[in-house]
Amino acid sequence: MDHVPRKPPPGRGHRERLLAGAVTCLQERGYADTTVRDLVAVSGTNMASIGYHFGGKEALLHEALAECFRTWTSRVEEAVLAEGEHTVRGALERALAELIDVFEEQRPLIVSCVEAFPPALRSEALRAKLRDCYAEARRAGVEMVRKLAADGGTSLPAEALVSVIIAISDGLMLQWLLDPDAVPDARQVIEVLGYLGGVLAAEEEPRTGSAAPADVSRPGDR
Repeated sequence: MDHVPRKPPPGRGHRERLLAGAVTCLQERGYADTTVRDLVAVSGTNMASIGYHFGGKEALLHEALAECFRTWTSRVEEAVLAEGEHTVRGALERALAELIDVFEEQRPLIVSCVEAFPPALRSEALRAKLRDCYAEARRAGVEMVRKLAADGGTSLPAEALVSVIIAISDGLMLQWLLDPDAVPDARQVIEVLGYLGGVLAAEEEPRTGSAAPADVSRPGDR
């Protein structure tokens, strides 16, 4: 028997219901297996509404992917800027926890995102939408770093920092899909980054004369 996705709550306009339904389909059926019939059934609308509001099934699914990106980014932002001590390490730990330690929870969305990449190689519209999703996530991340800097938390290069964190998260996400047990959690990633930072600073000392950090122990030594 085919799995029937859950319907979003009523009381919304057709556009909102279609978008909510598309997000539900991505989570429960995936990008590749979602059909127009699924979208109509779960949203309680009709095929004409898809064309009227979005131009077609693909454009609707692309917008739903973008909405999923925004929701996940908002979760990270809420965690990073939570009340408490706004140190670089603390903020990074909270960000990585919401990016890495939630893979199991976010598995349906992760699968949908990965499924969207192959067709994006041949679709300029989808490629542009995913590019915009990443650009929006980077802008949000940069704003988080700047807010921390305003609190005296950091003077790190925001754009590069955010791009590296996204790369770490995406790379581990792909590995996790293939072998979940082999992927480190957020705490282990922090330890590795701290160790690498200490090693790089120590190697730079003979050339610059700067003092190396006191703690350059390997992850797991403590």
